[in-house]
Amino acid sequence: MPPEQQRQRSSLPVNRVFLKSFIGILRLLQILLGAVLWATIAANKYEGSVHFVLFVSVFFWLLTLALYVLTLLDKQDMVPLLGGDRWLLSNTVHDLLATVLYFAALGIMIYKTRKNSFCNLEQYRHHCLYKAYLSASVFSGLCAATYLLSGIYCSCRKCKGEQTLVAT
Repeated sequence: MPPEQQRQRSSLPVNRVFLKSFIGILRLLQILLGAVLWATIAANKYEGSVHFVLFVSVFFWLLTLALYVLTLLDKQDMVPLLGGDRWLLSNTVHDLLATVLYFAALGIMIYKTRKNSFCNLEQYRHHCLYKAYLSASVFSGLCAATYLLSGIYCSCRKCKGEQTLVAT
């Protein structure tokens, strides 16, 4: 088989402009921070309202991963109702909803961290979730901040009349 045909079969068309763009880098950061957040929670014993935080982190991790892959492969036109001309608006709504829910998750994790702060002593011998909750609070805040940034970015592009996530 000629090398030209081999190259065509083995490579997927990747949107390199998106990969190197501000929103592309933010999406990767959101995926990384979201994975760390839900891994931090899932690796420890959790109860009550922390289930909501785990739901938010896994749900938006999966959605963000799907948005990233679809945009990276330029397949957003294949998404019914949300793709094509509505892709920028869909991303904006996703980011702003994620921001609101991650801020709610941050509030829950701050409450849980304060509630477990008593066991952050060297003399305390029982299992303590303080450090796990503190880490989850930090990552919830970072996730909320990255989604807020991307929400503002997408909103600005939409207000300027743009129809795509990145300038082509």
